[in-house]
Amino acid sequence: MKKGLVFMMLLLLTHSIFAQQAQHVVLITIDGFRPNFYMDSTWKTPHLREIAKNGVYAKGVNSVFPSMTYPSHTSIVTGVWPVKHGIYYNNQFNPNGPSNEPYWQDSSIKVPTVWSVAQQKGLKVAALLWPVSANAPVMYNIPDIGGLGDSVREVYSKPAGFIADLKKNVFDNTDRIEWGKDHNIAKIASYVIKKDQPNLMTIHFFSVDHYQHEQGREGDKVRAAIADADSSVGIIIDALKEAGIWENTVLIVTGDHGFLDVKTSVNPNVWLAKAGLINDVKTNDWKAQFCSVGGSSYLYLKDKNDTKTLKQVTDLLAGLSPEEKKLFRIIDRKQIDKVGGNPEVGLALSGENGASFGNAVKGDAVKPGHGGSHGYYPDFQEIRTGFVACGAGIKKGGMIAGMNLRDITPALAKLLQLSMKTDGNIPANLLEK
Repeated sequence: MKKGLVFMMLLLLTHSIFAQQAQHVVLITIDGFRPNFYMDSTWKTPHLREIAKNGVYAKGVNSVFPSMTYPSHTSIVTGVWPVKHGIYYNNQFNPNGPSNEPYWQDSSIKVPTVWSVAQQKGLKVAALLWPVSANAPVMYNIPDIGGLGDSVREVYSKPAGFIADLKKNVFDNTDRIEWGKDHNIAKIASYVIKKDQPNLMTIHFFSVDHYQHEQGREGDKVRAAIADADSSVGIIIDALKEAGIWENTVLIVTGDHGFLDVKTSVNPNVWLAKAGLINDVKTNDWKAQFCSVGGSSYLYLKDKNDTKTLKQVTDLLAGLSPEEKKLFRIIDRKQIDKVGGNPEVGLALSGENGASFGNAVKGDAVKPGHGGSHGYYPDFQEIRTGFVACGAGIKKGGMIAGMNLRDITPALAKLLQLSMKTDGNIPANLLEK
């Protein structure tokens, strides 16, 4: 009798453990996602607050440097700093002029991704509108390919004919899908969930980012966009329930960076040109130039070992007027290394007092700015992003005071029983013990 009772208790315990094990993980990023979107009740985000209530929320998540979309998203799926994964900006630096070529091929990532490790284990993986994902080893893929055009996106989508299938069966024979609408991405995710129940899905919404660039941290369009993103999360929740997998799914909604309001645009290459350090980048006639990406700007030296020119630039910056110097802080090589930033630059600038950066070489170095920006050095609250999670194996009623983007991959690996080496740690209070 006692043996039978012990057996039944073990059976019930085993069943309980099995029931709590995640079989599916859906990871959604809302580009430009801020913690106040779910911590401040004036924002219309009932689904996000419900996830936080039934699971875990973070007061803030530290981004990477620069706090830009592509390097941030790559850290989310690799668990390492940009210095290791190799994605330093959204667009690749071109020393001979403005670059419009984004980092978009999965092969640009120098370390394993959670996609590749999950696929190797035999799990079904999907990546929808995720940056730097073209040719990723996944079952379903619609890559974020920057401004390369719909025809490129269609060629690199998986499986073959996927977008044509979506146009016919999800969007009622439309000729063109509006990728900037979060509801459309949610409908695609819903379709994939009901059809194949992937073990891992990574999904990227980006309308909130678009309207914060236009209006800054506040504005009617920003409020409408986060409400739309929240309802898009609701579409995916409904799909998980209809597919019968909600009870053994972990749903994570996070982001890549916060946002700051912009009042001033700074073009530091104008200073370098006046100092004779830039004559003509198109003909490679330069000694130093800045690559600006929103809230930060990065100093490239034509000769990486040219300490004389580096000192000339630092002296130039130190000699600017007080009104100009208050618009930025210098991020030296030691500070860049501290956050695993770009190893190829001599120093960087991070905007201060409402400043962001441009790449103009001629004209005024300082001009009026507007809207919002990101890309800043990730050591203050406004540039932090958000995180909420709920589901199988997630602690209920948990709060995370602070975490990093690189902490997400170890959590995904633990949930899906994957083996990965990362720079991150599973946040305390995230998982049930």
